[in-house]
Amino acid sequence: MTFSLLARDATTGQLGVATATHAFGAGPLADHTRPGVAAIATQSFVEVSYGPRGLDLIDAGASPSQALDQLLAQDADREIRQVAYLDVHGVIAQHTGSRCVPSCGSVVRGSVIAIGNMLANDDVLPAMVEGFDAAEGDLADRLLAGLSAGDRAGGDARGRMSAALRVVTGERAAQPWQGTLVDLRIDLDADPIARLVDALRTHRAYGIFFESVFAPGLVTGEVPVTGAELERALAGLDETRAALGGDPEPAAWQGVLLLRAGREDEGCAKIAEALAARPELSRFVDGLAEIGTLPYGVSEILRRAAA
Repeated sequence: MTFSLLARDATTGQLGVATATHAFGAGPLADHTRPGVAAIATQSFVEVSYGPRGLDLIDAGASPSQALDQLLAQDADREIRQVAYLDVHGVIAQHTGSRCVPSCGSVVRGSVIAIGNMLANDDVLPAMVEGFDAAEGDLADRLLAGLSAGDRAGGDARGRMSAALRVVTGERAAQPWQGTLVDLRIDLDADPIARLVDALRTHRAYGIFFESVFAPGLVTGEVPVTGAELERALAGLDETRAALGGDPEPAAWQGVLLLRAGREDEGCAKIAEALAARPELSRFVDGLAEIGTLPYGVSEILRRAAA
């Protein structure tokens, strides 16, 4: 009922899993990751515990095959399960139960594995691995390329509904909230893989946005940012705006940074531009003035921009 692709990037050590299915909200059920430990896919009459319990066992020192064998031995319904484990060393273990609905199975190439069940045909899994191998870009790009290739080859025999993508670092995280690089889900869509590609593009745009605005001190510091640091932030916001199709909020933040840096004409012009495109931003700008982040509110900014 689902097809998944797991892979380890040999250069970065990153681990990732991408999944698509004709079922609502596949991500929380199918995809499991832990930075510096493993990536796991659980599917076909899903027993979700194969994910977190498998991660715990591998984290404690078990190999993927040892972890999977232990959990399979405890599962009376193991023949309806499909599970794949990939650890941080690129070692793979997988199980496709004898009662999984065909077309089903797995294809392994190095530290890449495609698994699926209730597929339209036997070409889906090889197409996924071929698509991954032929793709350019980082691990997230290649996982989505492989997932797309499987979908084009026929995908889930029942159709399309949801898709998910997770990528984590190859190093253990110092804190539980660290180490996850990508965590995206499309729970309900007629073409969820295409929407997942769009979501990855937006995720990257906002990564640049956050670095350009929310890095410590850029907006909140007592001393305004100037010089090369300011120019990097302004350029990052230009890049974000282009990636988001002209969304005016990055321009507003450029105006904030410019005003704080004393470049008042440029700053007022940028904020006025953003307000013209989205008047609702006026409350946001006035709020920044109220807390002292900006020297002026909307009325004064617009007056100065028009002068």
